[in-house]
Amino acid sequence: MTGLRFATRARQPGWRPGALVAVISLWLATVANWPLWRELVELGVLQGGKGWAFALSMAVTLVGLHAALLGLLAWPRVFKPAAAVLLLAAAAGAHFMGAYRIVIDTPMLINVVQTDVREATDLLSIRLLATLLLGGVLPAWWVWRTPVAWGPVWPRLGRNLVWLMVCVALVVAAVMASFAAWSSTMRNHKQLRYLINPLNTVYALGDLAAQPFKRDERTVLPLGRDAALGPLAAASPKPALLLLVLGETARAANFGLNGYARNTTPELAALPGLINWRQATSCGTSTAASVPCMFSHLGREAFGNRRNNHENLLDVAHHAGMAVLWVDNQAGCKGVCDRVASASTASLTDPQLCHDGECWDEILLQGLQARIDALPAEKRSKGVLLVMHQMGSHGPAYNKRSPPAFKRFVPECTTNVLQDCPREQVLNAYDNTIAYTDHVLAQAVAWLAARQAQYDTAMLYVSDHGESLGENNLYLHGLPYSIAPDVQKRVPWITWLSPGFAHSRQLDAACLKARADTPVSHDHYFHSVLGLLDVQTSVYQAGMDAYAACRSH
Repeated sequence: MTGLRFATRARQPGWRPGALVAVISLWLATVANWPLWRELVELGVLQGGKGWAFALSMAVTLVGLHAALLGLLAWPRVFKPAAAVLLLAAAAGAHFMGAYRIVIDTPMLINVVQTDVREATDLLSIRLLATLLLGGVLPAWWVWRTPVAWGPVWPRLGRNLVWLMVCVALVVAAVMASFAAWSSTMRNHKQLRYLINPLNTVYALGDLAAQPFKRDERTVLPLGRDAALGPLAAASPKPALLLLVLGETARAANFGLNGYARNTTPELAALPGLINWRQATSCGTSTAASVPCMFSHLGREAFGNRRNNHENLLDVAHHAGMAVLWVDNQAGCKGVCDRVASASTASLTDPQLCHDGECWDEILLQGLQARIDALPAEKRSKGVLLVMHQMGSHGPAYNKRSPPAFKRFVPECTTNVLQDCPREQVLNAYDNTIAYTDHVLAQAVAWLAARQAQYDTAMLYVSDHGESLGENNLYLHGLPYSIAPDVQKRVPWITWLSPGFAHSRQLDAACLKARADTPVSHDHYFHSVLGLLDVQTSVYQAGMDAYAACRSH
C-alpha cells in the first residue's frame, strides 16, 4: 500500500513548481521590465559585444532574483495568490514607469497610499486598463488555472532551499561575469535600481513596513512649548494675519516673475511691493515628502533621518497663543494640521467653482472670514496663522486645474496620458494652471488688503515641489531627490507684506527685493515664518530665517 501511494504521488498531474517559477520569472524579467530595458537601450549601454554581454548578464540576474523570491513563496495556498499580486503590481509599475518615466521607491509608495479618489481618478486611462488586463490579469489568471504538482511537504522544503541556493549562485555568477559593466552602469545611472520591476515595489513595501522599527510613529515629541510672541508683535497695535499659501506642483521655471518667456503671472507682477525670490528649492519631490518636511524644524537631511516625529510650525504658533487654521483643497495636510483647527473643501458644491467633485482654488477664499471668526477670540487677538493648501498644478490632468476663463494658452492637452500629447499642448495646460494660481494669489492679496484695519497682513506663497513636463521624456514628479532634475526641486517663493506688517516687523522691503537671487530652501521655511510672526522660542534659529538679514533692530 505504501508503494502504491508513493506511485500515485509520483504521477500527480500538473506543472513542477520550479518550471512554473521559471516561466513567471522570465515574464517578469522581460515583458514586465520593458521600461528598464528601454532605459538601458536609450543610455547606450547595450551597444557592441560588451553591451550584449551585459544585456545577457542583466537578463539572467533579473530571472534569478525573481525566481529566488518566487521560490521562497512556492508553497500550496501561498504561491498562486502571491504570484498574482506580483504580476498585477508588475503590470501597474510598468505602465506608470513607462508612461511618465517615474521610478518606484518608498516615497512614491507613500504617495500611492495617501492618494485620494480624485487623484487616483486622474491617473485612470484606457492604456492603464489595457496594460493591467494584458500584463497582469491574464498572466495571473493563467497561473491561477495552472495545476501544480506540489508533492509532500518535507521534500518540497528541501527543493525550495536548493532552488534558492541555485538562484543566488546564478545571480552572483551573472553579475561577476560582467562586473565592470554592472559597476559602471549602476554607479553612473542610479535610477536603474528603482526600475527593476516589481522588486522595486517589494523593496519599497518592506522598507515601509520597517519604518516603525526605524522611527517611533506613534509618539509626537513636543516642540517649542516655550514659544511666546516677541516685543515687535507686542508693540504692534494690531495682531498679525499671516497667510501661508502652500502651492502644489508649481515649478519656478514657469513663473513669468522668474523670467519665463510667457507672462503667466501678470496679476502678481502688477502688485506693488511684491517680493519674489528666484532661487528656492524644495525639501522633496512629492507632497508626502515635502509638506511634513517644510513645516518641520529639522531641515531636509535631518528630517529624512529622524528617529522620532515632532510637533511642527503650526504647533509652535499655537503654543505662542495664536489662532491657527488649515484650509485644504487637496488630499489632506499629511499630518501637519492634526493638532490645530482645519477645514476641507471636499464637500463643497459651489456651482461656480466646483465641478465633478473637485473645486478650483478660489474656493479657498469663500467663507474664509467666517472660518477665522469661528476661532477662539482670545487667540485671534494675538494673531492668526492661516494656511491654504492648493490643488494648484496637480497632474497629470492639468486641464482640470484651471477654469475656462484662464485657459490663455491653447490648444492644451486634455488627456492624462501626457506622452500622447505634443509637448506644446502639455506646456499650455500646465501654464494655464500657473496663470490661474497667479489670479488666486492676487485675489488672496486683495482679501488681505481689505483686512488691514483689523490686522497687519502678509502672504507667503511657496510650492511643495516642482514638475517634469517632458524634459528628457520625464513627466510628473517624485524621483528620488539625488537623481531628480532641478525642475522637480526648484519652486517659487513669493512674499507680500502690507505696509503695516512690514513696519511692525521692521522689515526693509528694498533689502528683501535685493535678495531675489539669494538661495533659499524649505529648510528656511520653519524659521522664516516664526521670524515673520515674531514668535520667540528656543527652537528658532535666526541664521535660518531668510528675512532676518533685512530686519532692522
